[in-house]
Amino acid sequence: MEQSFDFLVLGGGVSGLSFALKAAAHGSVAVLTKRARGECNTVYAQGGIAAVLAPDDDFEAHIQDTLTAGAGLCHRDAVEATVRDGPARIRELVKLGAGFDRRQDGEWDLTREGGHSKRRVIHAGDITGRELERALLTACDEQPHIQFFPDATALDLVRDRAPPGGRVLGAYVLLPDGKVHTFIGGTTVLATGGAGKVYLYTSNPDVATGDGVAMAFRAGARVANMEFYQFHPTCLFHPEAKSFLISEALRGEGGLLRLKSGDRFMERYHPLRELAPRDIVARAIDAELKRTGNDCVFLDMTHLGRAFVMERFPNIYATCKEFGVDMAVQPIPVVPAAHYMCGGVVTDLHGRTDVPGLYAIGEVSCTGLHGANRLASNSLLEGLVFGHRAAAAAATEVKERRGLSTPPHRPWDPGAAVASDESVVVTQNWDEVRRLMWNYVGIVRTDKRLQRARRRLEMLREEIRDYYWRFEVTRDVVELRNIADVAWLIVECAARRQESRGLHFTLDFPERGNDATAQDTVVRKDGA
Repeated sequence: MEQSFDFLVLGGGVSGLSFALKAAAHGSVAVLTKRARGECNTVYAQGGIAAVLAPDDDFEAHIQDTLTAGAGLCHRDAVEATVRDGPARIRELVKLGAGFDRRQDGEWDLTREGGHSKRRVIHAGDITGRELERALLTACDEQPHIQFFPDATALDLVRDRAPPGGRVLGAYVLLPDGKVHTFIGGTTVLATGGAGKVYLYTSNPDVATGDGVAMAFRAGARVANMEFYQFHPTCLFHPEAKSFLISEALRGEGGLLRLKSGDRFMERYHPLRELAPRDIVARAIDAELKRTGNDCVFLDMTHLGRAFVMERFPNIYATCKEFGVDMAVQPIPVVPAAHYMCGGVVTDLHGRTDVPGLYAIGEVSCTGLHGANRLASNSLLEGLVFGHRAAAAAATEVKERRGLSTPPHRPWDPGAAVASDESVVVTQNWDEVRRLMWNYVGIVRTDKRLQRARRRLEMLREEIRDYYWRFEVTRDVVELRNIADVAWLIVECAARRQESRGLHFTLDFPERGNDATAQDTVVRKDGA
């Protein structure tokens, strides 16, 4: 079965919905979500959105904070475009009904997070992402030209039959009926989010399997800076807690990191202590855990009082309480976990990739905004800004191509695939990929670990490719294929960067290289 739309959007988080809202004024939009709509990284974002909204703040300060966090690898044009466009996108959200916290005087209740020189993070309690998703979904439901397809798993991108470099025409998609359907789009937009499930421990939901990066890479798009995977310093450490993030905003409001002994340690690693950039805090915690042999460190909020923590962080307080931790009177046990992919599919300032017809926005993309390390709360901002910018560019493109026939393309061909009788292969390989990435390609790396990871991943990818084409596709197999490809890309990029910069720290090259000659690490599929 084949369906056609002017705009095909894969992913239903902040970037995908922002794009869909703007694109709906110019044609039909299909939004495909891998699970229920609203199940995405955006919903789990706690902290807020960074933007220049206070009278004592200015664009240049936000730009400089972003450049500093990015460790010499940000593209200044992308940073400037994002920062300067931010306030307008926030005002649009407010008009859509998004409810952000205000002080008693009616002004925005702005908070400060690590790496920021000013209080510029607008938030909705500690569930900003959930409120943002709610407002965007509500607005999308009011648009008759937007159609949602939940439980839709994209397998690969549809290409025309031209030689390599041909246009992307849409995607092959596994729907709940168990069949693979072809979705055609005037433009195809990857808004698939990150890839935290590549690692054993992550703050991300189960949908974050790097699908967009893997599909784009297989289609011949450039992928860059995958070595820069941000590990959030503080996830709740509890045997029954699955990937629950303890927001950086807690440290922004005065939270203190302590060892099991009660001693503080961040002053030994950075003058900003708990407000140091995330990569530094994560490495500091990792070093202390290795030094002491302890399972976790502790984030102490007890000195701030019960009334404050319950009012400012109601969701975090309630969730910690469910797991037996009353953060008003006892420190929260925390550990680092894979959190945010700073690299991705290379795009221009309008979300266009170098493959015709294909856009990438949000965490799946590499715009140059984040450089070697994302500044806190710039992620939701990026999704809003580039959703807007990409929609404007795609609308022009669709208008120019309207009336043209769809180029010839290959229908989905299952070949001789049969139902699998050895699904244990999927489970085994899934666990192995994630564990080897955690052990060999984690917060601290070495050449030897990377070489081991590469050799094993090459074998695993061959096993997975064989399984993928011999048996009928399922969502689990598709996700396994994608995390293996993304894991390989992370290892490949990490092996090429022979220095320590931002989120990439290697014991073999512990010094940061020359900023004047620093470049992105770009990988492209052979023969593309």
